Amino acid sequence: MEDERILELFEARDQAAIRETQEKYGRYCARIALNLLRDPRDAEECVQDALTGAWNAIPPEKPRVLQAYLGKLTRSAALNRLRARLTQKRGGGERVASLEELEECVPDRARVEDRLEARELAEAVNAFLDGLPDNDRRIFLRRYWYFDDVKSIAARFGFTQSKVKMTLKRRRDELARALRKEGYIV
Repeated sequence: MEDERILELFEARDQAAIRETQEKYGRYCARIALNLLRDPRDAEECVQDALTGAWNAIPPEKPRVLQAYLGKLTRSAALNRLRARLTQKRGGGERVASLEELEECVPDRARVEDRLEARELAEAVNAFLDGLPDNDRRIFLRRYWYFDDVKSIAARFGFTQSKVKMTLKRRRDELARALRKEGYIV
């Protein structure tokens, strides 16, 4: 079913919207959650949370790209679940490592909200990503959006792990410089 028709079902408050969304994007969303959580049951719950979130938000919200919207909802649900896990016990492997790597160049969210809208920060990061060479952008997104480990990224692109690590380090440094130049980092 086409996304426009699925959105019409949401707007009509037709329960078929959930079923059609699950059928079309369920595996995509589950993959996002599973990369973060590494637990199929938790991942499935995050997908359900995302579908519920979509149901509660559409309408009045009408996403331009349904797949990206659902991915964002799923990722947010999975990150919330991961944070809850981490408050119970420290650790978390690759997912925590990738978040810690980004902390070096992305300012504290509370400070950003004090100084600028979060949307402006997102636009600055998107502009940075748009300026990257295709492979570098894809590597960056695999690591920091999908939370793939370095070994998986290297295998996906046919690179050595060292090359992936160096690419990520250079791009994080560039992002930090760009955000500093824009005034997001002091």
